[in-house]
Amino acid sequence: MLKHKGLNVTVVCFFFSFIFQQQKNLEGYVGFASLPNQVYRKSVKRGFEFTLMVVGESGLGKSTLINSLFLTDLYSAEYPGPSHRIKKTVQVMCCWQPVIDHIDSKFEDYLNSESRVNRRQMPDSRIHCCLYFIAPSGHGLKPLDIEFMKRLHEKVNVIPLIAKADTLTPEECQQFKKQIMREIQEHKIKIYEFPETDDEEENRLVKKIKDKLPLAVVGSNTIIEVNGKRARGRQYPWGVAEVENSDHCDFTILRDMLIRTHMQDLKDVTNNVHYENYRSRKLAAVTYNGVDNNRVKGQLSTKLDTVEGISPLAQMEEERREHVNKMKKMEMEMEQVFEMKVKEKVQKLKDSEAELQRRHEQMKKNLEAQHKELEEKRRQFEEERANWEAQQRLEQQRLDASRYGGSSSGFLWQSFVVVCQHVKLENL
Repeated sequence: MLKHKGLNVTVVCFFFSFIFQQQKNLEGYVGFASLPNQVYRKSVKRGFEFTLMVVGESGLGKSTLINSLFLTDLYSAEYPGPSHRIKKTVQVMCCWQPVIDHIDSKFEDYLNSESRVNRRQMPDSRIHCCLYFIAPSGHGLKPLDIEFMKRLHEKVNVIPLIAKADTLTPEECQQFKKQIMREIQEHKIKIYEFPETDDEEENRLVKKIKDKLPLAVVGSNTIIEVNGKRARGRQYPWGVAEVENSDHCDFTILRDMLIRTHMQDLKDVTNNVHYENYRSRKLAAVTYNGVDNNRVKGQLSTKLDTVEGISPLAQMEEERREHVNKMKKMEMEMEQVFEMKVKEKVQKLKDSEAELQRRHEQMKKNLEAQHKELEEKRRQFEEERANWEAQQRLEQQRLDASRYGGSSSGFLWQSFVVVCQHVKLENL
């Protein structure tokens, strides 16, 4: 039987059917053995995505371990690590909820990408592995650790780690590992299950990793010199703890498992188990009203109210109806806002018009008052001018009478004429 890791069963069936149908011997190189190389070249060209999550208490060396695994520096002076940031508040209750929400949001994004018409570009941002750091207390798991892992084990591949293993002696570390595994089994916490294969070498490697669980790790970015060789580790007055020394910690086992041996299996378990569970719960949680019963205040509940016999077409029709109702509601709200703004604008125009009318009336009254005042001054001026002219004529007549020596009767007659003219002017 033709068997090779990575070969598809359909290829094997095609191979045998090809032989049986042709009924002849093939000579020379057929080429089926090059299929793994084709898959390898395609994978290298396309690249891969692997998302690793680290969870644990502050100060357990999570960032240091990631820096040691990938020879990088996650944080800098401009962007310090979480232990150096000052937070306003600390919330202990339901501290696992942000992690669960983040994992579910990544599943939701991938599900939405799968549901699109064009699925050529589908970035896989799902969490493929979660490293849970356990404090090296030597007294087993804390209640918070148990509850946290029980909340996560159905959503992501959980791998427990003992942080800062250099603070424990080898005997204490072995006893601590046994205590942790015993409590994990008692509380029925599902950690990552390593796959079983027919290859004896791989089975020996898997058994070696299982015997080491939970892995005791030490992280360090400091280069020290040990016996004339440079290595990463921590210097103590009583000795040196090397990061990549398997006698000191399980760092190399963790690195090989994540990068060399089980990366693809972690991705497969995430896709075939955890994501499928989320997808089935998501699609089965649609009621007759088209409402997702799992979302309560934006969170996904573990209690599912499933309804049998809901067809995808009915679900799509219900979603379309909800979308139409939502659009109508938005349209009504926009119309109300528009009407309110129109009313405000009309009222503003009316206020401006009333203000202009008031100013017009005020200016008109001012002009009328000025006109009356001008007429009164004109009348007074005319009276004063008439009086002055009459007085001047009277004086002139007196001068003429005195100059020519006229009789008193002539003078009286002239005075009477002047007075009559003056009265006539006043009547006018």
